[in-house]
Amino acid sequence: MRTEQPKMIYLKDYQAPDYLIDETHLTFELFEDHTLVHAQLVMRRNPERVHEAAGALPPLVLHGQELELLSLSLDDQALEAGDYRLDDNQLSLQPRQARFVLDSSVRIHPERNTALEGLYKSGKMFCTQCEAEGFRKITYYLDRPDVMSRFTTTLSADKQRYPVLLSNGNPLATGSEEGGRHWATWEDPFKKPAYLFALVAGDLWCVEDAFRTHSGRDVALRIYVEPENIDKCQHAMDSLKKSMRWDEEVYGREYDLDIFMIVAVNDFNMGAMENKGLNIFNSSAVLAKAETATDAAHQRVEAIVAHEYFHNWSGNRVTCRDWFQLSLKEGFTVFRDAEFSADMNSRTVKRVEDVAYLRTHQFAEDAGPMAHPVRPDAFIEISNFYTLTVYEKGSEVVRMIHTLLGAEGFRKGTDLYFERHDGQAVTCDDFVKAMEDANGVDLTQFKRWYSQSGTPRLEVNERYDTEARRYSLTFRQSCPATPGQPQKQPFVIPVELGLLDPAGHPLPLRLEGEATAAGSNRVIQVTEAEQTFTFLDVPAKPLPSLLRGFSAPVKLSFPYGRDQLMFLMQHDSDGFNRWDAAQQLSVQVLQELIEAHRRGDALVLDPRLPEALRSVLADDSLDQAMVAEMLSLPGEAYLAEISEVADVEAIHAAREFARRAIAEALYEPLLARYRANRAESQRVAYAVQADQIARRSLQNIALSYLMLSARPEILEACLDQYQHCDNMTERLTALAVLVQSPFEDDKARALEAFAEHFKDNPLVMDQWFSVQAGNPLPGGLERVQALMGHPAFTLKNPNKVRALIGAFANQNLVNFHRADGAGYRFLADQVIALNALNPQIASRQLTPLTRWRKYDEARQGLMRGELERILASGPLSSDVYEVVSKSLA
Repeated sequence: MRTEQPKMIYLKDYQAPDYLIDETHLTFELFEDHTLVHAQLVMRRNPERVHEAAGALPPLVLHGQELELLSLSLDDQALEAGDYRLDDNQLSLQPRQARFVLDSSVRIHPERNTALEGLYKSGKMFCTQCEAEGFRKITYYLDRPDVMSRFTTTLSADKQRYPVLLSNGNPLATGSEEGGRHWATWEDPFKKPAYLFALVAGDLWCVEDAFRTHSGRDVALRIYVEPENIDKCQHAMDSLKKSMRWDEEVYGREYDLDIFMIVAVNDFNMGAMENKGLNIFNSSAVLAKAETATDAAHQRVEAIVAHEYFHNWSGNRVTCRDWFQLSLKEGFTVFRDAEFSADMNSRTVKRVEDVAYLRTHQFAEDAGPMAHPVRPDAFIEISNFYTLTVYEKGSEVVRMIHTLLGAEGFRKGTDLYFERHDGQAVTCDDFVKAMEDANGVDLTQFKRWYSQSGTPRLEVNERYDTEARRYSLTFRQSCPATPGQPQKQPFVIPVELGLLDPAGHPLPLRLEGEATAAGSNRVIQVTEAEQTFTFLDVPAKPLPSLLRGFSAPVKLSFPYGRDQLMFLMQHDSDGFNRWDAAQQLSVQVLQELIEAHRRGDALVLDPRLPEALRSVLADDSLDQAMVAEMLSLPGEAYLAEISEVADVEAIHAAREFARRAIAEALYEPLLARYRANRAESQRVAYAVQADQIARRSLQNIALSYLMLSARPEILEACLDQYQHCDNMTERLTALAVLVQSPFEDDKARALEAFAEHFKDNPLVMDQWFSVQAGNPLPGGLERVQALMGHPAFTLKNPNKVRALIGAFANQNLVNFHRADGAGYRFLADQVIALNALNPQIASRQLTPLTRWRKYDEARQGLMRGELERILASGPLSSDVYEVVSKSLA
């Protein structure tokens, strides 16, 4: 915990390490009440630093936290206490020569490790999480990503309790010891930084398969789980094989070891970790079958398995030089896994889902006190920068490069990047340089996306000259001030666009200065603060379709009228923009209702919205998943994000009124769609296939609307779906809409029956918690407080915290933002408790309080008061201190 003002770390201060570690030999003696770690480090002076102090060897400074040093020797000579210096965070000593071997032994206590960093126990299993700086809690080391070493690891443990002993790389040898113990040695032939180290010991079962690479090598694939979960692994295995084939076909990347392993762990701070050859996953990102996991959960498993596998090249073989470059591996790999998911499912729906999430959450991050560039320039605690900006916005930056260069040019760039930097720790600049060199382009201005924070705003105006048949679009870009960056320079903003004639047909696009038209869809680059593009030979005033596919992460402003948005919903050839037109129309209507509620006026829904949605429901040519997306109104969190001052009561009242009005207006077509899709669901066995997922998504959005009518026939249909389905997708939706209905006896019976049936399945119980935490009906806080006493809940498990506390604070806005501040007090209490248990999870729960400036004056005072109470609550971890102090600045 923090005992003094933590130190800010700056990118500008980066220096290469004084020493390198060529070989790392580790031996772990695992016991129930402690673990002994013996490390032998074969080290040498970094040749890049020799010229800075010719002849003089600098001190060796190793990272270490919560370690009990038992012995230390340099080149086989034992060191006494006076030969080194030790404090809470590092071990310093003076090498005698440029090449040397350092041996150390330490005692650690994984059984007490509730922070889930370094080596810890999850249930009866030993496991590790070393990214970003967890390895320093295992042994004294140069725990930084630019120090890459070849690892050999030996594990020793009780054979009955821990029959499976795993580490990175390939198995080398096994054997037995006295006292019922056994050992296993693993060797990783590839250099890696310490953050990619992994270890697992437990009583695990294994699902095994194989994959033949493009070059003909056979790779063993293994997924290790606790025995009760052995029937929930096939989907993850199928996803892994698809990922391996896709990476070979799209990027030419082949797997490089003889074995690839995944281990499912119940207690894990993140989604998963790409440790070389031994990926450790949150069990929620591995375990999936029809009866226990929704369609969304199946898709999440597929995406995360792909993400971690893709890291083998974009993160492991080529890693980041320092943690400021985190998006080098994460943004790039998020882009890769998004493209994989788009290829495996519906490309348009995937894009819609990703953009909706980005606009709601990452744009809010850009507008808050923790706003930072994709490549941050300073931090106190690196774990606070595993953010949506680094991941999702970082992915959008890579996507823009792909858009600018085209698929072929982008592939040329990635081929050069992997070839040039294989086995190296590099920077975002190195990635962009490979793109430039492979394509003969200059991306200097484009790199401002890495260094400037905030969400750019793009205001667009039009002008049509009837006589000259010239149509002009003027773009004005700006970016609001963010912490430490009051002024911004113009970005390179790729805008994909098309023009529609009055009949809805696409027009050929010929820009001024061009001899001929270049198709009806193209990408223009906005590079100046104000820039005009003029199109020639335009026979009538067109309607522009702008930012197709969301070609840049910006806030676009164009004066569309509601009739124009309805026109785009019907005629735009770009599926994403059809959805976006529906969202913009809904936002305009909802904002009108919000203002009416604030004034105390009667609420009246613009009939154009339900009529537009009626036409969507009637369009059989549309993918059913797209129909479901277009029927979904913008969420309350997004409406709050785009508000100058978020009035949570008005937002909730307006959105609920609109939903009920739409449900009433479209009752018959919604019911027809529901019945047809439900009948099909009953006719065929459940499968994770795009057409089935689409059908269930429309079926379930229809049910959520229909249930608002509170008609007995719909209650009967809902109960039937809940009781007589073969999958969690239908069951959980039925439970959720029932929970938010007025049928108190039915919901109570359903909740009790669900919990009784799934009480032994932690992941399903997490869904049960979330359904109740997100219920916007009055009394939400009291329901959550009661659920914290449920036997299935514990603050020590990150999934439980996210499912109950996180879902309440982030999704149930009307209850969390209660006028008396009780929701804020509740969250602050949990953050204070979590600070002592798991600082990473504590800091991540703070996000709703950090956005206090978004709300009215009374709520601002209450939220700020809770942040001040956290700051004064006692010693804080650097994780929590950084977020709270920046929020109050």
